[in-house]
Amino acid sequence: MAGNTAVYGGQCLMLFKKKPGHDILNTMEMHMDYRIFCGDRVSALGFGCMRFPQTADGHIDRQRAKTMLQEAYGAGVNYFDTAWPYHNRESEPFVGEYLSELPRSSFFVATKLPVWELHKTEDAATFFHAQLEHLRTDYIDFYLLHALSKERFENVLKLGVIDYLLSEQKAGRIRHLGFSFHDSYDAFERILKYRKWDFCQIQYNYMDTEEQAGERGRSLAEKLGIPLIIMEPVKGGSLANLPPEIIRPFTDLHSDKTAASWALRFAATSAGVKVVLSGMSTEEQLRDNLATFSPVIPMNSQETAAVDQVRKAIRSRTRNGCTACRYCMPCPFGVDIPRNFKLWNSWGMYENRNGTAFEWNSMSADKKTADMCRKCGACESKCPQKLHIRDDLEKLRKELDWLQPAPQPNT
Repeated sequence: MAGNTAVYGGQCLMLFKKKPGHDILNTMEMHMDYRIFCGDRVSALGFGCMRFPQTADGHIDRQRAKTMLQEAYGAGVNYFDTAWPYHNRESEPFVGEYLSELPRSSFFVATKLPVWELHKTEDAATFFHAQLEHLRTDYIDFYLLHALSKERFENVLKLGVIDYLLSEQKAGRIRHLGFSFHDSYDAFERILKYRKWDFCQIQYNYMDTEEQAGERGRSLAEKLGIPLIIMEPVKGGSLANLPPEIIRPFTDLHSDKTAASWALRFAATSAGVKVVLSGMSTEEQLRDNLATFSPVIPMNSQETAAVDQVRKAIRSRTRNGCTACRYCMPCPFGVDIPRNFKLWNSWGMYENRNGTAFEWNSMSADKKTADMCRKCGACESKCPQKLHIRDDLEKLRKELDWLQPAPQPNT
């Protein structure tokens, strides 16, 4: 396929026009960004298959999801990321069914080994071959150890899972081997330096530069020459739905650009990044993302300053100064005090109703929420920040107890 070449961020990008015969985004001509990733020409926007539109009973809305996949593919997206547990295990078979209709050489599929399910070495083979069947393919382009942490990685090593996966790679059933990650920077450094990985996948956005692998992890991967895939560039939707007063630095510069597009551009223009994943639930999200990546426009100094302003404005909305040092723990009545305060501060910063309600209900089911507090005061004498923990737990309970997820649109 013919395309123009552009140099961006020190790497050569191919800017391709949309495929003939696809009526995609009639108001503009698409020029999807492509990057050379493990020797392949891969779209900078990857379709994350964890947040498809759903029916009222919680299953994938197959017709809407398929139409969205078709639109993305027609606009040049050729990287599709799924995993064993997504959509209660419906994602892999659904994605496999759709991709089976396309020429195998025209796309790249990524999926992940659920390492928390592994109890013996043979389990890895059982999952892997089931995933080949789900995806209706003889090989997987990008295969990841899913959601590694320090503990999970040690178990992977103990079971010899990496040696097994390398044997599958040698046999041609895995093209590129990497991992996704959720833990501290120290754990990330240990895993990243353990071997020469083909790639890795981290959570990264303009609010999480000091969380998990963060900016230090991105920089280390760049230094070691390990390509990066970015997940949660919009922080689970939190950076897409910010209050108007918070994103005024964005709208003052570009009144026609969404908050999500700013977050995606931040991730996509970071050095070493090859693919940015977005889990798109609506047609509007898809089209906005396609516009953002067709092509990605590097941020100038004014825009970078605007991101810094928005970051500061978001952080100024925290409810209290908990640092999660956990000196207050354990609570004799079971309250997870730092987790409660983290959620309260997150709600203050982002007002993400669905994510906050989900986490609050999950904590409530485990009897770890603020309503378990009996105001004994044992925590307050241990707090280095001298927080009024009992009063703050009461405030956050009143603020979060009423939250329920917003209804999902049917359009």
